[in-house]
Amino acid sequence: MSTAYVHTAFGGPETESFADLPRPVPGPGQLLIAVRAAGVNPVDWKRRDGYRRAGGPPTDLPSVFGSEAAGVVEEVGSGVEGFAVGDEVFGSTDTGGYAEHTLLPADGTAHKPAALSWTDAATLPVASATAYDALVQLSLPAGATLLVNGVGGGVGVAAAQIARHAGLTVIGTASAGKRDFTESLGAVHVASGAGVADRVRAVAPAGVDGVLDLVGGASLREVADLLTDRSRLVSGADKSLAADLGGSAIVRVRTGEVFGAVAALVVEGALDPHVTRVFPLAEAPAALRAVEEGHTRGKIVLTVGPQA
Repeated sequence: MSTAYVHTAFGGPETESFADLPRPVPGPGQLLIAVRAAGVNPVDWKRRDGYRRAGGPPTDLPSVFGSEAAGVVEEVGSGVEGFAVGDEVFGSTDTGGYAEHTLLPADGTAHKPAALSWTDAATLPVASATAYDALVQLSLPAGATLLVNGVGGGVGVAAAQIARHAGLTVIGTASAGKRDFTESLGAVHVASGAGVADRVRAVAPAGVDGVLDLVGGASLREVADLLTDRSRLVSGADKSLAADLGGSAIVRVRTGEVFGAVAALVVEGALDPHVTRVFPLAEAPAALRAVEEGHTRGKIVLTVGPQA
């Protein structure tokens, strides 16, 4: 059996509980790992609430929380090449990360570099890899100016650092209280809220070359006017509006190759995942509440088993 943190229905925190589940069995193209760390993300509680359920595939209940994890390979499914029992890996999960064991798709798994901690590795497949995918999609040349609309969240934090490493000038919108944090990422801070486009023009009179939107709504409508080429707008918050404005949604790649590239940036020192709080699996409810209530800055991670 394997201990996991699950939700047994769709709704609020009252649907959550710990459960002893059968240890997953890897199918073709899958890896079974003993989890060492799992990232905690807003999408975790949104899926519990029923987010993305309408029109999508049915969700089996109980459903294990979490969509990213790092750990040690214990079994290899048929057809898998490049991985062996004992390998240290990280990636997207097929069966949830808040657990002692989970399944990873081999094509969405990367080897963990020895210099990369379990906790940092567990944060990369969702936020950091999303930022990486967005910047590849925008394909801005060195010297261009990128606006990250909503730089204070996990994707924005990673995007600012990766963009700066690529030689871009970065402007980030965030609340006034995140000015120092935004500037620590190498970005120019612009206060978010109504009139944000005018404040961006004050620091970039010629406009910007690309927009990575992580806010959506009225803010996205405003900042779209800063672009002469609307195809250089991608959104991770409002894909319908982005398309209406001439841009597009972020296209997620989720391959081991992408995860490996992001890990290399961390090892190189170009990217700090900003893990600010770490909880043991037994405190999964507290970790999830911290993310759900929005009172934390940086990434939250659950640890499972030995970390050495």
